[in-house]
Amino acid sequence: MAKGKWAQGITPRHFDWVIKDQLAICERPGGFGENHRKVRRQEEIIWIREQSFDRVISISPAPHNLHNYDEMGVRWLHWPYPGTDEIGRYLTESYTNLAVMLGEHRKLLLHGDEISERLLGFLAGYLVFTGMVPESPKAISLIENITSRQLGADGRRVVSEALKVTPER
Repeated sequence: MAKGKWAQGITPRHFDWVIKDQLAICERPGGFGENHRKVRRQEEIIWIREQSFDRVISISPAPHNLHNYDEMGVRWLHWPYPGTDEIGRYLTESYTNLAVMLGEHRKLLLHGDEISERLLGFLAGYLVFTGMVPESPKAISLIENITSRQLGADGRRVVSEALKVTPER
C-alpha cells in the first residue's frame, strides 16, 4: 500500500461544496475528451474514496469510466441527463432521490463531464425544489457564488423546469 500524501489522491477539478459536508460537485474525475488523463482519474477517485463519499452520482449522458469506481471501491449511481421531453420526470425523480439520500446523511459527490450549464441548473433547481432556497433568482445567485461561474440561458431553463415540478408548500 502506498504511503505519504500521494496515497490520499488529488482533489478533483472544480470541486465545490453545495451543501457543506453533504453534497459536492466536480468535473468528471480525470477530465473529459482530449483533456482526459487516466492517471489523474485514478488519483482523483482515490481522493474521493479517502474522503468517505457514500456515493458518486454521474449525470453524464454516457457511462464513460464508471467501471473505474468499482475498481477503486467507490459506490456510484448513473443518472444520465435526458432529452428535453423527459426533463420534468427526470428532475422529479432525481431531486426526490437526492433528498432521500441527503436525509439519510449520506455524503454525495455529483458530476457531469464538466461543470456545465446543465449541472449548475440542476443544482439551483434542487435548492428550489426542496425549498432550501425557494426563490429561483436567489438559488441561481447562490450556485453562481459557490462555483464562481455564471448560469446562462440553458441552466436557467433547467431551473424553470424545476419550478414546474416543485411541490407546493
